[in-house]
Amino acid sequence: MRVIAGSAGGLTLQAPGKGTRPTMDRVRGAIFSSLGERVPDARVLDLYAGSGALGIEALSRGASSATFVEHHGPTAGLIRRNLQTTRLDRQGASVQQMDAMRFLELYAPPGSFDLVFADPPYLKDTRPSAGEPANHAEQVLTQPNLPVALGEEGLLILECERRQPLPSLASWEILTDRSYGESRILIMRRSS
Repeated sequence: MRVIAGSAGGLTLQAPGKGTRPTMDRVRGAIFSSLGERVPDARVLDLYAGSGALGIEALSRGASSATFVEHHGPTAGLIRRNLQTTRLDRQGASVQQMDAMRFLELYAPPGSFDLVFADPPYLKDTRPSAGEPANHAEQVLTQPNLPVALGEEGLLILECERRQPLPSLASWEILTDRSYGESRILIMRRSS
C-alpha cells in the first residue's frame, strides 16, 4: 500500500494486521480522481481510519488538515508512524484514539470539516457479542451530528460492502455510487 500522488506520492504505508481491510490503491485513486479540486485546502476527517491511508492521501494532495479517528490503540499508533514516514505529521494532522460515533457526538462542531471519509467494518467483518452484527455504515449515515459537522459544501465519502443494506438516506444526496469488487463507494452531500 502506498501514497498515490502529491508530496508523499510513492511512499509506502504500513497496513494494520489481520482483520482489517485497507482501501486498495486503485479504489483510493478513483476516489481522489472524483474529488479533484475539492482536496487542496480541505479540512478532512478520516473515521475508522485504519492505516490512515485516506487522510494521508488527502494531506499529500494539499488538504490543510486531517483528523484521524481510530479506536484501536495499536492501529492509532500505526497511523502516527505512517504520518512520520510520509513527513505529514506536522501538516495539520491529529490522531484521536476513540470510537468514531463518540468523536462525532463530542468533538465535531458545526461546519468543521469539508471532507469526511468513513470506511467502517463491513457487516461480514464484525464479530457480534450477542445478536446481529453491527451495521457501522448505517450508524454513520444516521448519526445526526455528521451532516452538521460538514461544511456547507462538504462531502461524505463512505466505503461499505457492496451488498450491505443501508437505511433511508433522507439526510443525504448521493452524487456518486460506484462498486469496486466487494466494495461500494458513495460520495454524498447533506440534503438541503
